[in-house]
Amino acid sequence: MLLAIDTSTDSAGLALVQDGITLAEAAWRCGQNHSVELLPHLTQLLQEARAELQSVSCILVAKGPGSFNGLRVGLSTAKGLAFSLNIPIIGVSSLALEAYQHAGTDLPIAPVFNARRRDIATALYQKRDNKWQQLMPEHITTVDALDSEITEKTLFCGEYLPAIADELKKKLKDKAVIAPDKPRRAGLMAELAKERLEAGDYDSAATLQPLYLRRPAITQRRHR
Repeated sequence: MLLAIDTSTDSAGLALVQDGITLAEAAWRCGQNHSVELLPHLTQLLQEARAELQSVSCILVAKGPGSFNGLRVGLSTAKGLAFSLNIPIIGVSSLALEAYQHAGTDLPIAPVFNARRRDIATALYQKRDNKWQQLMPEHITTVDALDSEITEKTLFCGEYLPAIADELKKKLKDKAVIAPDKPRRAGLMAELAKERLEAGDYDSAATLQPLYLRRPAITQRRHR
């Protein structure tokens, strides 16, 4: 049984997946309360699935980019469980997970996360010939800069999208297609990690780190 953990943004998610079937799944708005709410939701999820934590054979965790606090809580919880249960762990891109909710579209998909300071974190994905592909790596950019990065009609998605949808449409015009609001499903990490799971290509719980794309402001060195 796989346990999927997603604390990438103000929304969080958990899922239990067995042989490609989602046994139980939860998604909720937690703001910055990841550290308080994650484990109680996990306990509730296990009860709903009538499963024991000791039955988990691998941890899947959204590794970022995203909220500094959320990723820290999610990764530390996932790594702690992997160590205590002596099971493997696999980190999955949070932007890939956001985009994968819309994998059925024929368009390239650009997930958008808030990166603060009027910046956004994004990447570009598309399912081609039934294979999920990353067309552009995760990076920090701006809505203005997207005008040169997006060259064709593209589906934009993500919980931050409503805040910049009008700006996107104004800048990119017909190239910007706004996806319907859809919560991230943590259980889809099992599909994204399928090839790595089958190949036994795991991450090291000791060295797996969040993908922040930029350092937290509180750790930046001050110059006098």
